Amino acid sequence: MSRTPVWKTIAASLTSDIAEGRYRNGDRLPTEAQLSATHGVNRHTVRRALAELSEQGLVHARRGAGVFVAARPTEYPIGRRVRYHQNISASGKIPGKQILALTTRAADAQEAEALGLETGDQVHVYDGLSLADGLPIAVFQSVFPAGRFPDMLQALEDTQSVTRALQGLGIPDYTRKWTRLTARRASATQALHLRVPEGAPVMQSVGVNVDPHGAPVEFGRTWFAGDHVTLTLGET
Repeated sequence: MSRTPVWKTIAASLTSDIAEGRYRNGDRLPTEAQLSATHGVNRHTVRRALAELSEQGLVHARRGAGVFVAARPTEYPIGRRVRYHQNISASGKIPGKQILALTTRAADAQEAEALGLETGDQVHVYDGLSLADGLPIAVFQSVFPAGRFPDMLQALEDTQSVTRALQGLGIPDYTRKWTRLTARRASATQALHLRVPEGAPVMQSVGVNVDPHGAPVEFGRTWFAGDHVTLTLGET
């Protein structure tokens, strides 16, 4: 009776670890050296096992970073109504946001035009990270007219939600006026936040959201990780 190849035994062990939640979506597996030491084999055997998992779509390698558990892409609809937490929850995942920076500065020409301001008018800027089951799926920058919403930054810090912050400032609802999608390559900073290699594909979304009277309330730029999210266009 022939013995099961060692690499298959290692692959089966790692598959079980992933299935039982010892390694979750986005987690980095032990290094080849660590796995070699754990199983008492050479690195070539470990590489064969990892290649098997990669072929099954369970893991993917990032040059210079290691081997990571492959996450199922998050379905994210882009429709008329902008509701991040609702969209992520509908995909069966736990939504999350991380504030990277809250600042006030002069609007650039693109921001001023989108928000109906003069170049140089003050805007509040919210830089953040969007998460699904703890995995970063997008970095974003939301820009708000400071003159209309002087307390926006405090409201964002208190609620960590654009929807709730705007509601607290007298905007009961807002919708998407327009959105442009463009393929890009991740910058070094974006790659760091999204846990992808520098230059990896990202989808850039640029858009304006308006209040029920059609007045601009938010100009947003979002960079979605290409392998972490699937964008769908709809009317929601």
